[in-house]
Amino acid sequence: MEKENIYILGIESSCDDTSAAVLCNDRILSNVVADQRIHAEYGGVVPELASRAHQQNIVPVVHQALEKANITKEQLSAIAFTRGPGLMGSLLVGTSFAKSLAYGLGIPLIDVNHMQAHILAHFIDEDNHKKPLFPFLALTISGGHTQIVKVSHHFEMEVLGETIDDAVGEAYDKSGKVLGLGYPAGPEIDRRAQLGNPKAYKFTKPKVDGLKFSFSGLKTGILYFVQRETKANPNFVEENLNDICASIQYTIIGILMDKLKLAVKQTGIKHIAIGGGVSANSGIRKALKDAENKHGWTTYIPKFEYTTDNAAMIAIVGYLKYLKKDFSYFDVMATARLKI
Repeated sequence: MEKENIYILGIESSCDDTSAAVLCNDRILSNVVADQRIHAEYGGVVPELASRAHQQNIVPVVHQALEKANITKEQLSAIAFTRGPGLMGSLLVGTSFAKSLAYGLGIPLIDVNHMQAHILAHFIDEDNHKKPLFPFLALTISGGHTQIVKVSHHFEMEVLGETIDDAVGEAYDKSGKVLGLGYPAGPEIDRRAQLGNPKAYKFTKPKVDGLKFSFSGLKTGILYFVQRETKANPNFVEENLNDICASIQYTIIGILMDKLKLAVKQTGIKHIAIGGGVSANSGIRKALKDAENKHGWTTYIPKFEYTTDNAAMIAIVGYLKYLKKDFSYFDVMATARLKI
């Protein structure tokens, strides 16, 4: 007897992207993302503007996701949504919508931890994509988070180390601001880094114990470096931008890889997965591939569309929780801070 298909609608609204996706079991039928370009004018996400834009986007985005998946809302088995962490105003929009729709349809509601979702996106069933073997180490790198997580099973995770101050994505954006680049600066630094000399300038790596990260000192070091050099030559940044970007990226990737190597040494686990917005970076992807060959690691690198905030990763967690009948009560609340 053929088992019945499970259709999960995922809703993601943790920051400035409104996204909805539909899964049939563990395969993607649709993954729609509406980004908010307005924040580029301010050099960062403005929470009030983000929540307003979510209110405008959520209905058309969900409608489009269902339409692309070629199913009706009545066929849905459950609705999964991002409970946190994230911006409170943004989370409230997605949470309220998910609750209302699930209640109206009389189907289960499933709350999802955004950081777990970045890791479990690797379990979306796609051709030519290998799923991580347990246990594995996950490096979650984004604008708000930098963590190394030991993943023993889908919902058995332990944070081994995280940043004590700024996240790696923030280090990219703040460095980009110093260099006069637009927001978000990460993709532009990555693009220019490929054209420059990574050893043109040396930046000091922060000395932090164990598997903890720190990026505030590096940001300050880059700021002072640029101020010092532009004082001597006002055109310094313009004349050396590719080399500066390459050197910044080389330092950041060095910090991440040093900690990963230490985590492998401490745990003996050689299966490594990455997730989060910064995992789209070409330098970190290449460094992981090089480590695979050099150290005998097995690495798992997500498709670009699953690196930034998206609802497909929320929906796959929803599917995995649905199989366990791990449903939420309707009084579940969004929370800006939520631990793995």
